[in-house]
Formats: sequence, C-alpha cells, structure tokens
Amino acid sequence: MPVDTSLFGLLEEVAGDLYPYRWPIGVALLAGVALSLRVLWRLGWQRVALRRRVATAVTATVVLAALAPVAHYALSPLWERSRLDESSPLATAPRAATDDVAPPGAEATPFAPRVVYGGEVMGEDDFHFGRGRAQIIETSPGRYVLRFEEFSVRNGPDLFVYLSRAGDGSSVEGALNLGRLKATDGAFNYEIPAGTDITQYRTTIVWCRQFSVLFASAPIAPV
Repeated sequence: MPVDTSLFGLLEEVAGDLYPYRWPIGVALLAGVALSLRVLWRLGWQRVALRRRVATAVTATVVLAALAPVAHYALSPLWERSRLDESSPLATAPRAATDDVAPPGAEATPFAPRVVYGGEVMGEDDFHFGRGRAQIIETSPGRYVLRFEEFSVRNGPDLFVYLSRAGDGSSVEGALNLGRLKATDGAFNYEIPAGTDITQYRTTIVWCRQFSVLFASAPIAPV
C-alpha cells in the first residue's frame, strides 16, 4: 500500500505546533503511563502475566520489535547530528579573466569570486529550527555556488536543498533541486548547474521531500 505522504506531512506539522509544549506534554504522558500501570496492578494484571510468562514475554518482544524502528525513525532527528566543513569558493576558486575587452596595451582585469546574493537561514518553527547564512557565490562569470555558513538545522528524513521560486519557500513547484542535505551542521557548498538564471529564484530551502515539509529557508537577496 502506498504511503499517504500528505497524512505524514500533517502529523509533522502537528508535531511542530506541539513542540513548544513538549515538557508539559511529556510530564502528562508519563503521568498517564504511571496511572495506567497502577490501574493494571490493582486489576491483578501482574498475576496473569506471571501465570502466562511465555505468552507475556513473546507479546512484549513482538510489541517492542514493532515499536522500536518506528520510535527510532520518529525520534532520531532529536539526537542524530552530522557535521561537514568545506572550504569557501571565495578562497579556493581560481581567478579568471573577465569577458571585457581590455584597452590596447592594458591587461584584462581578473575576475574575483564574489558573493552576489545572500540571506539569513531561519527555521520554519520552533521544532524545525534553522540558523546560519546562505550565500550564492559567483565563482567565474556566469557560474554559481550555493554556500551555507555557520549552519545548523533540525535533522529529519529525506532532507534536500532547493532554490525555490516562492518568496516564503513554501513550495517546491518549479524549484531547482541541488541535492540531498550534506550535514545538519557546518559550512558546505552546492554547485548550481551551468546556465541557471538565479534571478528566477527567491529563496533557498531545506525541504523534507518525503513528507512535503519545510524545515528552514533563507531569502536570496542581492548583497
């Protein structure tokens, strides 16, 4: 049966709405579990379990085996992090001559890599946090690289980086997919395909492709 990604996306959004209240919700859940165990104890559940030890052990093993992968998949973004630090193209890109025709007897002015667009990375909400800087660097005439610096974002499943045409980064319709998110933290680069008209894009985003959820975005503004 195909996965209803719209349903999972809704659950992801609900989790984001509830995240600011995670501590009272956690306390309430623990209190509910404790109350349930007390009720089961008063009903004599422990005596039934002791009489049917094999059945109880098998049932508990099956339940834990089924829940463990689901719990890991849902909760692992809370603790799994990765870091990557790549050199900036500003420091590593070779200088190239400009396309301008130099006056007779004069040398062509070398082209220096430069930041042409940039913006601050912001998380979509308290749960889907994000911070850092996004830069579009022109490494040679007409060639560009997207770079994240001092970057950090909430981990999640199936995260990809896009250049989006939407000003708020809320859609990947017509967006340019630059590839899978390389790391949750650090500084790293994405080559923008040659011939891309970067003026058509207004935002760079970190997008959960599987569940269609925005994690973080940064406006693409001239600098």
